[in-house]
Amino acid sequence: MSIPGIGTIKPAYAGDFKDLAVGGDGLFRVGKDGVIRILTPLDGKADFIIYAEKTLVYVKSALGHPAIYPLPDAAFDAPAEAVLMDLDGTSVRSEHFWMWIIERTIARLVDDPGFTLAPEDEPHVSGHSVSEHLQYCIDKYCPGRTVEEARPHYFDITHREMAEITAGRGKPGAFTPSPGLKEFLLELKARRIKIGLVTSGLYEKAWPEILSAFRALGLGDPLDFYDAIISAGHAFRRDQAGTLGELTPKPHPWLYAETARVGLGIEPSRRRRVIGMEDSGAGVVSVRLAGFACIGIGGGNIAKSGTRPLLCCECPALPDALDVILGRR
Repeated sequence: MSIPGIGTIKPAYAGDFKDLAVGGDGLFRVGKDGVIRILTPLDGKADFIIYAEKTLVYVKSALGHPAIYPLPDAAFDAPAEAVLMDLDGTSVRSEHFWMWIIERTIARLVDDPGFTLAPEDEPHVSGHSVSEHLQYCIDKYCPGRTVEEARPHYFDITHREMAEITAGRGKPGAFTPSPGLKEFLLELKARRIKIGLVTSGLYEKAWPEILSAFRALGLGDPLDFYDAIISAGHAFRRDQAGTLGELTPKPHPWLYAETARVGLGIEPSRRRRVIGMEDSGAGVVSVRLAGFACIGIGGGNIAKSGTRPLLCCECPALPDALDVILGRR
């Protein structure tokens, strides 16, 4: 069947979505109030509530604040007027570093230096907010503890590691520009295509990544290069004011919507000339809920998350996406 907002799911992706009888934490039931089908991807992070003429997406929350969004159609008309790029995994290879930080945080919380995450944890500890990652691990590995207890450990470890990396020490290979990033960005610039950088990461962890990548590539100041950079804001800690951050990042649409509308000044009527690029399931859902088509970049957790049916196409690396962005195929 053709699903509003998604279309027909390719046979190769048939196993990515699972059918449910009840979804949205019990709010929706197949056969009731016009619901004809409920689908959830493999990671179970969102439920797609399907009606005859619309699809609603129930975005779950480990922190107790779910949300419901309409899933718009997201066609793309090449060549692109703007490209919205994820940071971790898509632009800079750093996901395993941040998963390691989560792992070390839980190790400290449970007082077990030898603690390690399991392979099946990956879709749940990448692509979302720090607090979502921590809550998932607490629920699984140390019920009874709280995010509020874990967060100070997380920031203490993060600050130490970032200081070490800045000083030329720290974990080897923490931040590495994705293959072909420089050539890809310069091609977009040469074509006068706007570039927005989007991350669910807080500013204090995202900015060193961006600087590190641009220094390695010799591209100068990222603020002069990108047309807009939107992060999830700042950490909320004692004597500091937080912004956005833990309740509205990916897979919610707001970071991508703000980058396009506020950062780049693109009207919603022009959204078919905008395309997103992601390597995580949470990011794919975020791009699509913001109303844009999405290219999946290899190397992340899109396949494991079960969100491939939401993509317009998949590309192994950034340079491979240029033909799609420029309308050469």
